[in-house]
Amino acid sequence: MEYSHSLLPSASSIGSEPRLLDQVRARVRRLGLAIRTEKVYVDWIRRFILANGKRHPRDMGAREVEAFLTLLATRGKVAASTQNQALSALLFLYREVLGQDLPWMENIRRAKRPERLPVVLTRDEVWRILDRMDGAHHLMASLLYGAGLRLMECVRLRVQDIDFVRHEITVRVGKGGKDRRTVLPAMAIDALQAQLVHARIVHERDLRAGYGAVWLPSALERKYKSASMEWIWQYVFPSRSRSIDPRSGMERRHHIDEKTLQRAVRVAVKSAAIEKHATCHTLRHSFATHLLESGSDIRTIQELLGHADLSTTMIYTHVLNRGGSGVVSPLDRR
Repeated sequence: MEYSHSLLPSASSIGSEPRLLDQVRARVRRLGLAIRTEKVYVDWIRRFILANGKRHPRDMGAREVEAFLTLLATRGKVAASTQNQALSALLFLYREVLGQDLPWMENIRRAKRPERLPVVLTRDEVWRILDRMDGAHHLMASLLYGAGLRLMECVRLRVQDIDFVRHEITVRVGKGGKDRRTVLPAMAIDALQAQLVHARIVHERDLRAGYGAVWLPSALERKYKSASMEWIWQYVFPSRSRSIDPRSGMERRHHIDEKTLQRAVRVAVKSAAIEKHATCHTLRHSFATHLLESGSDIRTIQELLGHADLSTTMIYTHVLNRGGSGVVSPLDRR
């Protein structure tokens, strides 16, 4: 897509200043942010610019940002989380790319997300879903429920993250950029070991073909030159085919597409005739709730889930079958 001259360097600086969106991409990569973040930020910044007649963001400020977010809410009918994502992209643009940290940035309020109780499955419903899945998708769904993993944490697991001796899974760079450890379910060990045998065959085949490298964060790739080829860095759930890395241009084997797991769970939920809006994340909610039901300490559950704030974990006390304080309805007393 072409942009007006207002988004290009001025005549006096041609050849010295990259185009704005290229600057955004470069800054995202310099900070080591995920490629998904790069795509989302670039898209929102582009939409902001186009919504304002292709004016350069340096010539705009709080009024235009507020108007853009209002437009998303009123005409676009987007959720609060989407509005906040757009705001994060614009604040990144002004602070990290344009080098502006102005008072008005702190005064823009984020949209308030509605407080909803998470959907939780019963143990029977979980097993009905799992019984309708097979192969790698069954194993991955088992880990979402049995270890409380988020969807992307599961698909991004690497060989070195699995500790069969200690029955632990290490989640590296989870939400908020933090590492944590969670439980490795004993019932998943055999299937997980078989999956690793499959992943190793795939890796060795790639090595013989002259490939075998996986993506590593830039800092790690610079520090450990050959690490991307080593077995311990390979994905536990590799993709069926290699693809071109959009940043480096290298042909690599990435992890399995998370959308395939989402579809498999959706099909299993429908097949099991479960009348709840159950998704991959519902399995994680069920993990926390069932641990709480069985008497696990709330602080322990907080650590396993990787919640920074205990209040986030406390939401599960409100979805227990017996109620947050074990209250019995007066209608049930006679």
